[in-house]
Amino acid sequence: MGRMKILPLVVIILMIVLSFSNLFGLNISPWCIFIGVAFFFVNKLIEKQPMKNSGLDISAIGTNLKDRKIWIWLVSPVIMDAVCVLFSKLFIPEYIEYETSRAGAFVPIEVSISSILLFFVFALGEEIAWRAFFQNSLVKVLPILPVLIFSSLLFSLGHFTQGNTIVVIYGLFFTFINSIIYGIIFHKTKNAWVSALSHFTANIFEVILFILI
Repeated sequence: MGRMKILPLVVIILMIVLSFSNLFGLNISPWCIFIGVAFFFVNKLIEKQPMKNSGLDISAIGTNLKDRKIWIWLVSPVIMDAVCVLFSKLFIPEYIEYETSRAGAFVPIEVSISSILLFFVFALGEEIAWRAFFQNSLVKVLPILPVLIFSSLLFSLGHFTQGNTIVVIYGLFFTFINSIIYGIIFHKTKNAWVSALSHFTANIFEVILFILI
């Protein structure tokens, strides 16, 4: 950790603590997003870094999407969500009610302009906080594989809500897998806009499935 500056390390530790807070019923883990996003931009100002190649380069989206190989990863979360919802419909129907209740506490489960905008804001915020800041900071001092696993574990804990044990574990498993995929997308593109696009698309697709079911 010698190569990591003190302030980013403090922010990372704070995000870790907040992620585990859900296990104790405090439900303050969403603050990870605000803290991660805020420090991402604060750090850019402090170090006077340009947005180009910063992990949030909007001008590079077109170039990133021209890479055909990245599309396999982009659509994977949609496939995972389809498997998750359809499998739960057959074997764990309680999951659909659990997930709509959990997610509905933040964004209305409906297809409307306001909901779509909120889903995009949340997806982008999570990708900036967990990928552009958290993952990007840790890969400077650790190999990518443990960083992906650790950050995805924390990301999943941030989505934890009390409920039936099997249902909760089922939901966290798919959240963890998708988080790994978003981390891979960011690692390959170095652009949270692209991982946010995949994240947002998967979330909207899941909402549509919930409504249809």
